[in-house]
Amino acid sequence: MRLCLSFLRARKASAAIEFAFVAPIFFLFLMATIETGIIFLGGFVLQNATNSAARQIRTGQVALGGVSQSQFRQMICDGTAPLLDCDSNLQIDVETFASFASANITNPVVNGKLNPALSNWQTGSVCSIVLVRAFYTYNVATPLLTPFLVNINSTQHLLSAAVAFRTEPYSTAVAGC
Repeated sequence: MRLCLSFLRARKASAAIEFAFVAPIFFLFLMATIETGIIFLGGFVLQNATNSAARQIRTGQVALGGVSQSQFRQMICDGTAPLLDCDSNLQIDVETFASFASANITNPVVNGKLNPALSNWQTGSVCSIVLVRAFYTYNVATPLLTPFLVNINSTQHLLSAAVAFRTEPYSTAVAGC
């Protein structure tokens, strides 16, 4: 009985015991904040890189310079490094339309996965309507947060960026659009 009373009165290890209760929740919130921040920053970086690369199409530098789809993809990769790896997780889709009203935009997600058919490369010509989309599948690293952060299949968050524009009259043969 005396041993039980002395154990209940002891206060030396109370901070360690309280920390043991609070630490898992604290670290979960810390990881959630970091991972959510990485996802938001990744989306911003992907949009910025897509804007910069799309400007090359808009001003005619891609058409006049004979830039290939892989070179264009590398432009976006250069803009996203080092935050996002330029691997199979990055997918680029460039389509041309007759007008803004006739644009038929394909859904990027099919059956909970990124549509692999979205790899068009139609840069258009002078005064074309062009839609440039970039998709990156980010693997969520914190297992306890996957139910809250995934938006495609079971472990991935889809980051997307899009730019729609009319190309400039970069050829001397065309005065205006």
